[in-house]
Amino acid sequence: MKSSFVNINKPLLTVMLQCETPEAAIGRIKNANCLGADAYGLQAEHLRPEFRDEKTIKEILVHMKGRPCYVTNYRYAYNENKTDEELAKELIDLAKYGATLCDVRGDMFCCHPEELTDNEQAIKKQMELIDEIHSLGGEVLMSSHVNKFTSAQRVLEIAKEQKRRGADVIKIVTHADNMEQQIENLRITDLLKRELGAPFLFLSGGECGLHRRLGIKLGCQMALCVYEHDAISTVNQPLLSVMKAAIAAMDF
Repeated sequence: MKSSFVNINKPLLTVMLQCETPEAAIGRIKNANCLGADAYGLQAEHLRPEFRDEKTIKEILVHMKGRPCYVTNYRYAYNENKTDEELAKELIDLAKYGATLCDVRGDMFCCHPEELTDNEQAIKKQMELIDEIHSLGGEVLMSSHVNKFTSAQRVLEIAKEQKRRGADVIKIVTHADNMEQQIENLRITDLLKRELGAPFLFLSGGECGLHRRLGIKLGCQMALCVYEHDAISTVNQPLLSVMKAAIAAMDF
């Protein structure tokens, strides 16, 4: 059976790979395999352009040993001078090379402060891109990095709009500056589980890290974590070893 981020019976501990070379990515995969990673997230924007050919990507994927692979191709790092059309073409290539889940940003083809464009032409292009990835057998995650504390009503609106555009998995990243906001984000996670009717990943940045650790117990399809922290890893993403221990300790 083909690996999937959608047809699963448990949330996936997904180890994110922000690596400039295939050697670094493969070394991290081998270590994380030993710790029981469920899936991987290859952030292609951090991979040097000369290492994004079919042979190299497939070599990285083979070391995942059948685990599903989520891929991003965001505008920053080595992609900062590329157009969204170029990034979309690379996403299609990644799907062809064997990536399981491709990240289509909610403001692809027309930037928006909440990463959810309302430009109809851009939305049409997003939906065409999603259809093409689906035609290749790939799954699609749509992401909106709002990066500020956001009301439950607005989070649900964003989630439903991503779903309408054809995304298989919904991803929204907000913020929490204090415990009150973090507790509200935990409530919103439960709200999404009850009302969205689609797999989702709801995260928050900021000072409080509880949301990222408890999300998979409240309905999130996966948890994004790292094998280790280095100069380019995402600080807010917990260690795989910490997440494994946390899950083992939570018997609910």
